[in-house]
Amino acid sequence: MPTRPTTLRALAGAFVLPLALVTPAWGQPAQHAPAPEAPGMLCAVAGTLRGDHGEQAVVSLCTGSGSPQLTVSAPATCGRAGVRVRFSCRTEGTWTARRAGRRPVTGTLPGTGDYAGPGTYDITAAVRVRSAPGGVDLAGTVQATLSLTAPAAKATHAVTVDRTALRRNATTTLTYTIRRDSDEGDGNARFGLIGEAGTGVRLATADARCVNPLVGRHPAKTRLSHSLDCTLTTLQPGHPEKVRVRVTVGAKCSTVVSKLGYWMPKGQALYTGAMLAGPTLTCR
Repeated sequence: MPTRPTTLRALAGAFVLPLALVTPAWGQPAQHAPAPEAPGMLCAVAGTLRGDHGEQAVVSLCTGSGSPQLTVSAPATCGRAGVRVRFSCRTEGTWTARRAGRRPVTGTLPGTGDYAGPGTYDITAAVRVRSAPGGVDLAGTVQATLSLTAPAAKATHAVTVDRTALRRNATTTLTYTIRRDSDEGDGNARFGLIGEAGTGVRLATADARCVNPLVGRHPAKTRLSHSLDCTLTTLQPGHPEKVRVRVTVGAKCSTVVSKLGYWMPKGQALYTGAMLAGPTLTCR
């Protein structure tokens, strides 16, 4: 019967009206800015996959934000018509996240990509869902639109280089600058460079902090000439480190990618570091 809701509405009106009347004519309700949203996970149902024999999988797309990375996963619930079995469901595939004014970000499921900050993200995933025990094996495309409000994490480190292109049959000398801008963490970092295997590209430096890494079992002495690994220990805000590298490219072009690994300590917690993508050098 409708009596109870009607009574509640009447009571609500009785309380709200006097509160409105006592507001001074010259006053305005206090405006409080919303507190910044903490990093978290947001999920939305993205689609339902169906098979010819009563199989079904309801797939969600979930994103986590608030760190340098956007994490995307696709949990699913699955089953078969007329079968009373509690299935566990495995999802795999690829995803693409699009945000207006930004380059699309892609990855595998589950996986991560660069988080571009607050905004509306259209996420599409090509998924395959399989069950355990068996009986469900479905594939298809699902889509969800998610509005993320967590702020992008403030960058703590940066890597730049004075050139962006390499040339065939030439040696190019590059200067990489590695910077730490945060008072958190410490001066340790690992900086790595790698070219494409099999192209004949060679990376070399006179910097004692860098080596071409060893490969093979002990006592093998073989080193990768297309890769370089540098250990930095004195990175400080206001004191960037520079690493000079010679890249020799033969008749076959090769790109060279780089990355920086660093610690942001929180006591003895294990997962407190991060990886930062450095510049990618193209070849012409």
